[in-house]
Amino acid sequence: MHNFTFKNPVKIVFGKDTIAELSKLIPSGMKVMITYGGGSIMKNGVYDQVCDALKGYDLVMFGGIEPNPQYETLMKAVWKAREEKIDFLLSVGGGSVLDGTKFIAAAIPNYDGSEWDIVAESLPITEAVPLASVLTLPATGSEMNAAAVISREETGEKLAFIHPQVYPQFSILDPETTFSLPPRQTANGVVDAFVHTAEQYFTYPSNAPLQDRWCESIFQTLIEEGPKVMTSPSDYEARANIMWAACMALNGIIGVGIPQDWATHMIGHELTALYGYDHAQTLAIVLPGILDYKREAKGAKIIQYGERVWGITDGTDEERIDAAISKTSKFFASLGLKSSLTELGADMSKLPSVGTQIDKHGMELGENGDIRGKEAMEILAGCK
Repeated sequence: MHNFTFKNPVKIVFGKDTIAELSKLIPSGMKVMITYGGGSIMKNGVYDQVCDALKGYDLVMFGGIEPNPQYETLMKAVWKAREEKIDFLLSVGGGSVLDGTKFIAAAIPNYDGSEWDIVAESLPITEAVPLASVLTLPATGSEMNAAAVISREETGEKLAFIHPQVYPQFSILDPETTFSLPPRQTANGVVDAFVHTAEQYFTYPSNAPLQDRWCESIFQTLIEEGPKVMTSPSDYEARANIMWAACMALNGIIGVGIPQDWATHMIGHELTALYGYDHAQTLAIVLPGILDYKREAKGAKIIQYGERVWGITDGTDEERIDAAISKTSKFFASLGLKSSLTELGADMSKLPSVGTQIDKHGMELGENGDIRGKEAMEILAGCK
């Protein structure tokens, strides 16, 4: 196991009726900007619960944050927050709303005209407006980490930033808020959490058995509970287990002291920026492609995963690797996701720009830093 330093300051408030606790969590007298997405919180009652819990607070609303939060939209929120002299940001929605809110929090006090550099150039963040979240879509793990992914339509970029200043102060996770999610969003959340776990697992053995088994338990939980929420959307226990698994998949704890990959996500981000596909849909296609392409380097972990998660013990090493990858693809497909770019109807003539963008940003992906634009295109060739 490698050396590591770990700290996670986020307070998690989990369970039924916990939105009512907002007034105990946000100091009185704060001017609060509530950020949200397309308006589903108005239909499912979450908006009313939040407003009831914050009676007496000075509230400012900002809606319309996209599933892949756009810099152009977020800057409108930054300007509004500056004008209104906002003291606190409350994200109400899924991980994309929260990612966008993290950018807003960082941009409000620190920058004027160079805000995109927070993302593109890792510009130092000296302070941020305090923020918190009410989560309604478990997927990204953003509720308990300091990372965010932001897109910019003007340049066709989708990039991540991470900084301890944008940890949420707290996150409320009430599984009942997820009952009304459409099947597509439910499935996407399961796959996103699965691939977050995979990025921290499918590398090379590093003698970290506890981290391995944490990852394997998340895989197993998602495999068991995912189909339940697809067929029974109001199954509270299954929703609760999915919500906690997604949070644990990316709050940092399963990745301490071990090598990590993240090539699937970076390549997936480029596909989303290029085609507009759902983030999880790109992951469902790219992860099996990477596992196949890197089967020699990742073989020991793929075999271990196949045995411990899927019960695959028969056959040669190559056969067991094939079976483990196949089981993973079939699981994603069982949730309704496509298995190839062809199935999605992708315009293949545009695909080379993925490799170009990876090289443009100087990315060296994978646990060994050996995936660049050329290798990314070879991986995608196997995903067609």
